[in-house]
Amino acid sequence: MEVSLSPLETEEGVLISGVIRDITDRKRAEEKIRQSEAELRQLVDVIPQQVFVFDPDWNPLFANRRELEYTGLTPQEAQSGDSVARIFHPEDLKKLEAARERARSDGAPIEMEVRIRGKTGGYRWFLLRDHPLRDDQGRILRWYGTRTDIEERKRVEQERERLRELEAELAHINRVSMMGELAGSLGHEIKQPIAGAVTNASTCLRWLQREQPDLTEACAAATRMVEDALRAVDIIDRMNSLNKKAAPQREPVNVNEVIREIVALLRSEAARHSISIRTELGDDIPKVIGDRVQLQQVLMNLMINGIDATKGVDGVREIALASRSSGTDGLIVSVSDTGIGLPPEVNQIFDPFFTTKAHGTGMGLAISRSIIESHGGRLSAGSNAGHGATFSFTLPAAIGIPA
Repeated sequence: MEVSLSPLETEEGVLISGVIRDITDRKRAEEKIRQSEAELRQLVDVIPQQVFVFDPDWNPLFANRRELEYTGLTPQEAQSGDSVARIFHPEDLKKLEAARERARSDGAPIEMEVRIRGKTGGYRWFLLRDHPLRDDQGRILRWYGTRTDIEERKRVEQERERLRELEAELAHINRVSMMGELAGSLGHEIKQPIAGAVTNASTCLRWLQREQPDLTEACAAATRMVEDALRAVDIIDRMNSLNKKAAPQREPVNVNEVIREIVALLRSEAARHSISIRTELGDDIPKVIGDRVQLQQVLMNLMINGIDATKGVDGVREIALASRSSGTDGLIVSVSDTGIGLPPEVNQIFDPFFTTKAHGTGMGLAISRSIIESHGGRLSAGSNAGHGATFSFTLPAAIGIPA
């Protein structure tokens, strides 16, 4: 019960007026509110996140127990104006301050990854989210924030990035190694158009030095000379693209063009060992999203392996390259040879450092498989019915890009 007393003046004098109210329902309601607040605070304290409340101007009003345990701040320190500056990494603090300044004007929620210092002095990565609470007129009353520990996720991402960098480095070393093996053939490949250009230049001069210069023949010779020079430049450009060290670039790629480029680069090496090259390229294969240089590397690896396996055999010596649509929004590329076939340890050929070559590194096929898998495809090998082996890989088609 609630009793209220008040003086009341009458003709007889001052009397005391009293009112007795039954406040049982109100007390029960207040007790329920207190219980709800206690339960809510307990829930906020045990959830696996740091929880905060700020006023409209980002002054801290509340921090849950998990935040206090991690940072080592007292409740009073957590509510002080400099608490954020004390625990945030300086670089991330600048970003957060800029984001909160923008939020003052547009009221948009904030989400960013930040580093926060713990009570031991070390930093961990957290995902920070701040959301506004508004009144009926849209004015911001409070900012509610959470910070989720993402240190392990960031560590995995960093390890993944280091692995990608290592794979890129190994792929570059593998390409340089292959180009070194092909130095003689590539030198011959470049020498041919240069020799042709010299011959055509001499022919052009002879036509011009005649008593009656033949300008038509001289122009034709000069045209052939330009074509020879462009052919030499094209070969050098292909060599440079394979030799360069750069981050992977994903773009629409016509795989048939990549096949033709590698065939042109390796034709002299194959001819040196009396090996013919045959291509069967589908007209309707889709483009893929990939790194052109990496796909060139895969095809070069497979072709060089085919040449090595075929150059010492008797009978037909041939490398066949084919491409076709897989019928499932992708494509299949195969490189077949008539060589000595797959080794008995066929299950190990894609393992790093496994090689059957006297001077091989054992990384070519492992890197090739890694490249194809990073493009969403699969690389496999099998023995041919007669002689030799076939290596095939699949690649998914680039969605929405015409062939």
